[in-house]
Amino acid sequence: VQLQAYGGGSVQAGGSLRLSCVASGGTFSDYAVGWFCQAPGKVRRFVAGMTRNGGGALYEDRAKGRFTISRDNAKDTVYLQMNNMTSEDTATYYCAAVERGGFNDVVVLASTYKYWGKGTLVTVSS
Repeated sequence: VQLQAYGGGSVQAGGSLRLSCVASGGTFSDYAVGWFCQAPGKVRRFVAGMTRNGGGALYEDRAKGRFTISRDNAKDTVYLQMNNMTSEDTATYYCAAVERGGFNDVVVLASTYKYWGKGTLVTVSS
């Protein structure tokens, strides 16, 4: 499956952005999905993940209460709504997917994901 992320850009602190990631070439509902971010000079880290059917999600602590992951399997798309953003959210954001047999699996480890989008840059100015 191929993934393409959209929606990055510049926003002021306290603002919002919604990232989208469109999948092609596979049956999207077969895949657990996730969002990761990587700031300059830092390792890629987990932001949020969601089960195949959208019934469950996990968030890193800094994302809880501010970010929401969602998916529309009919549109082969996963979203990341980011609210109340801070300069610490500045990073390149990547979407990822991996086939999962279970409907309740949320994948947190980057090394488990098989497919990655190219990333979209988000810059938050204070």
